[in-house]
Amino acid sequence: MTTEQMMTCIRECLECMKKCNQCYDACLQEEEVNPMTACIRLTRDCADVCVLAAQFMTRNSEHMKEACVLCADICTRCVEECRNHAYEHCQACAAACEACAKKCRAIAAA
Repeated sequence: MTTEQMMTCIRECLECMKKCNQCYDACLQEEEVNPMTACIRLTRDCADVCVLAAQFMTRNSEHMKEACVLCADICTRCVEECRNHAYEHCQACAAACEACAKKCRAIAAA
């Protein structure tokens, strides 16, 4: 893998973390929070694992690929959950998670 590929993945992870946090916050402000519980929990997990993967890549950890696999898996679950909701913040989160999962899988496969 090239340094540029890794830097692109780190940027995607950080963008995904941002969108997940925005989605999390917006979900908490919805009138009906109960139906959003799974989305809220998953966006928190996704944001955290995105930061973890970015940190592992930044320091070239020997566990970087495993972190990227986990990140991609959780991002994919987040895409599936967010697509169940019509809210703009959920759709933006799903798009960011999808992009992040793709880049993380590429790093894991390299």
